[in-house]
Amino acid sequence: MMSALWIAAACSLLLLSSSSGVEGIGVNYGMIANNLPSPDKVIALYKSRNITDVRLFHPDTAVLAALQGSGLGVVLGTLNEDLSRLASDASFAASWVQSYVQPFVAAVRFRYVAAGNEVIPGDLAAYVLPAMRNLESALRAAGVAGVQVTTAVSTSVLGSSYPPSQGAFSEAAVATVGPIASFLASRSAPLLVNVYPYFAYSADPSSVPLDYALLQSASAAAVVTDGGVAYTNMFDAIVDAVYAALGRVQGAEGTEVVVSETGWPSGGAGAGATVGNAAAYVNNVVRHVGSGRGTPRRPGKAVEAFIFAMFNENQKPEGVEQHFGMFQPDMTEVYHVDFTAAGSSS
Repeated sequence: MMSALWIAAACSLLLLSSSSGVEGIGVNYGMIANNLPSPDKVIALYKSRNITDVRLFHPDTAVLAALQGSGLGVVLGTLNEDLSRLASDASFAASWVQSYVQPFVAAVRFRYVAAGNEVIPGDLAAYVLPAMRNLESALRAAGVAGVQVTTAVSTSVLGSSYPPSQGAFSEAAVATVGPIASFLASRSAPLLVNVYPYFAYSADPSSVPLDYALLQSASAAAVVTDGGVAYTNMFDAIVDAVYAALGRVQGAEGTEVVVSETGWPSGGAGAGATVGNAAAYVNNVVRHVGSGRGTPRRPGKAVEAFIFAMFNENQKPEGVEQHFGMFQPDMTEVYHVDFTAAGSSS
């Protein structure tokens, strides 16, 4: 996770909140901590809270073993530091699949393999597509069907995002994201995008209304109007800006978006980082995406989303980064999230 650079656009807004839809609610299982419960207890906690999917940032055989027979959908990431080898060495990609997918595929419901997280734009960006190609080939060679290969990006790939219809990739990102998006479109695979209204709000809370960032539909008093389309929350506006950017890439117009991270900190001294706001945001997202109503740009087309994160992680940088968890490491709630609310109107 990184502070989304959607800030300049957000600061142009002076508006408020509500919802639209999505279905499929997952939660990121981050492990940058030295005090987390054992994987079997974590997976049992997922199931007890009606969470249907889990995203792993890197392969961990103990976690993968605990996922066997769970029925949870799994997004399995690669380490960013492995991208160069995955890109340049097909045998390394094959061994990666043989180590982390093949032994578990009979009893784990893998959905996506994500080659890297938030490396575009940047020094590792050029490795992403070759790594994706090698991983795809390795999965096919191993006889693994139905697992799509993709990557996760932050909204820093956007050079323009406001109004949402003017969403476009930045010059620094488009040379990399464009071919990746075309690759994904040709395989009907989604682009994973990390969406954080919190960072836009916290960068300039005097210009971005809190309710607009929190999807607080009850107090929505104003909306962003974009070519006759009304936006009542920032989550939808960001997602639709990404869709608009994809629509500007030749051959990528049909690429779908999965929100691979979204969340709100409950502490850490950042603007708006309170338990109450975190509970409001996450519960609103769960209801909102669970309603399946889609975004203003894509009504009726459900959005899939993954909440960040399951636990507070004590080895992340100090400040808000340590406070995105729904649970403490002892598995007590930081705040309650009703995952059964998915499907209700928001």
